[in-house]
Amino acid sequence: MPRSVAAYLADIVGACDAIDSVLEGIDLDAYLNRRAVRSSVEREFILIGEAVAGLRRLAPELAAGITDARVIIGFRNVLTHEYAAVDDDAVFGVATEDLATLRRECADLLARVDATE
Repeated sequence: MPRSVAAYLADIVGACDAIDSVLEGIDLDAYLNRRAVRSSVEREFILIGEAVAGLRRLAPELAAGITDARVIIGFRNVLTHEYAAVDDDAVFGVATEDLATLRRECADLLARVDATE
């Protein structure tokens, strides 16, 4: 059974919150030196990419409201299939500089979806 639009959006918001939680009090140096933290963040980004891809298939008009949706999916593909090429500094930068926008956009979309159901 396919997931609902709301489920995909909730997954994205939850993954953003998980990344924020695991990075609380973590600077770049600590991030680079703690494999478990990097693995956790990367796993959540993979989940985000999968959810954005699912949302694009199910509701492309809503997915269009996510800034750089295609880039997010590509980021997931790098994390999953090209792990040796992952730039840890870049992952940390995305997590600390870009994640808030994604979370806000998806929370807003989720609120719109919930209001119509």
